[in-house]
Order: sequence, then structure tokens, then C-alpha cells
Amino acid sequence: MTCIVGLVDGDRVWMGGDSAGVNGLDITVRSDTKVFTNADMLIGFTSSFRMGQLLHYRLQPPAREPNADVHRYMVVDFVDAVRHCLKDGGYAHRSNDVESGGTFLVGYEGRLFSVQSDYQVGEAVRGFAAIGCGADYALGSLASTTHLPPEERVLKALEIAELFSGGVRAPFTIKSMVRRPQLALTEAA
Repeated sequence: MTCIVGLVDGDRVWMGGDSAGVNGLDITVRSDTKVFTNADMLIGFTSSFRMGQLLHYRLQPPAREPNADVHRYMVVDFVDAVRHCLKDGGYAHRSNDVESGGTFLVGYEGRLFSVQSDYQVGEAVRGFAAIGCGADYALGSLASTTHLPPEERVLKALEIAELFSGGVRAPFTIKSMVRRPQLALTEAA
């Protein structure tokens, strides 16, 4: 199920997602969106609507110190908060002493991260990513549409994924978030 697309354009992250809810061969077009903001993060999910609901309404992203490394923050602080949120919400799975969650994209501080089901955090060097059953189609589209404005690239990627994947359906939600400006630090005299 699903296609979630993320794209970095300068200091802005664009993200789009479809509306399909898939159960075997059954598909429902859902009104609850797979792409949303939570605090200063843009999040798009696949895997489970329950997981997405927890990330949207229950997750409280921890504060990051202004000079703290963003990648380290995502890997340590953010993932720890996600793990606790999913566990407390009854979603995290444990099998053979291995904990797993789900897959989602996060736009934060002008960067795009993918969080996999084993909680690893990735950041693609190409500046775009896609997850879900339509990901391969969307990635091909993103790679071939560099001449288009970012919102059009995201829309085209979702349209191509819908064209070729039975688990992707419009309407599409597309959002963007700009990197928040860094506050100037002043020293006390």
C-alpha cells in the first residue's frame, strides 16, 4: 500500500502521499492523510494507519539543542521518542528480541530522512526518497523530472506510481515545510 514521496529543494522539503488503504485485494480511499506536520517536522508514512495516527497525534518530538548535529538527533533522540510512542500506543512489534515499527519519511531542518522498520535513519544523497509499494515508480519519475518545479515533481511521481501500482490512489496530499531560520546566538558581556 501507499506511495510517499519526499524532495529537498533548497531549504524547503516537499512531501506528498496518496490516499489508499489496502487490505489484500480490497482498497479504500481514505480521508485521513498520510502526510502531515507534527511540531516542526513534516511526516509521511506507510506500513499502518495506526502507526501514522500515533506519529501524528501522540508523538512529541523532543527539542534539539540549536548546535546539536541534526543526523545524530534523528538517530538517537527522535528515534527513541518514536520507539516509546509506538510501544505505548500498542503498535511496536517484538519478535526474537528484535523490536520493529514501520516505515516513514521525515522532513526536518531542510533535510529529508527515511526511518525504516528497524528504526535505522537514512538520508539519500540525491535529495529525494520514496517509500511504499509505488516507491520504485516514484523514484524513476523523480530522477527524470529535474527540470520541473518541486511541487510538480512530487505530483508527477505520485501520478506515475498510481498509474503502475494497484496500491496507490488519488487524491494526493502535497505539503512543504521550510527550514526554520537559525537564531543568532549572542554572548553575554
